[in-house]
Amino acid sequence: MEYSEFVKEMRQRTDRLWSEIIRHPFVRGIGDGTLSKDRFEFYLKQDYAYLIEFSRVFALAAAKARNLADMTMFSDLLNATLKMEMELHRRVCSDYGITNEQLEQTEPGLITTAYTKFLNYACYEGDLSDIMAVLLPCASGYVEISEHLRSEGLPDQKHYRDWIETYSSDEMNDLVQWLIDKMNYFARESSTEQREHWFYLYQYSARFELLFFEMGWTKEEWPPIIPV
Repeated sequence: MEYSEFVKEMRQRTDRLWSEIIRHPFVRGIGDGTLSKDRFEFYLKQDYAYLIEFSRVFALAAAKARNLADMTMFSDLLNATLKMEMELHRRVCSDYGITNEQLEQTEPGLITTAYTKFLNYACYEGDLSDIMAVLLPCASGYVEISEHLRSEGLPDQKHYRDWIETYSSDEMNDLVQWLIDKMNYFARESSTEQREHWFYLYQYSARFELLFFEMGWTKEEWPPIIPV
């Protein structure tokens, strides 16, 4: 995966944010294999709930695509999410004694709910370029994080190694590179105002990425003030 042009500019403008993500204890714990099982299990459940809604983003993108080639690519991204990413979660959770039915019944926490509502709002209200901007931080971010962790050496812990290898795979890399190239294509003939709007969507999604890892670390579904 290679950042370039407008996407590279957005990535550079949010560099401090991405630095916080890469050095977050949850991410570091995956990289060195020290993340506690209970934190990873909590994250997987919430991420599964997130991926269900994230799949809708790709479905909406395919519906709003103006040509067959773009429809096909978004279909491939949808398939990769439903089959590759979610299968990883199902496989690991099965090893932890969590059934698919239990996984699918996970109640989304505050951050999961806020993030997915933001994604879906941007997708329903915006056009294809808005969808590209709002989904890039998750798609490209996971590839960047996993490539960074892989460069430092894979952990012995099987599930964390599988997580890194899944998101740093050639297939995932190629799909995300297409997203980057497509976003750059939209940006080439755009106005400054339009580019700032896309950056706003990108930045907010990136902020939610950091909050999601923090949620996995603290295991807080909702603030303590909310009765359960």
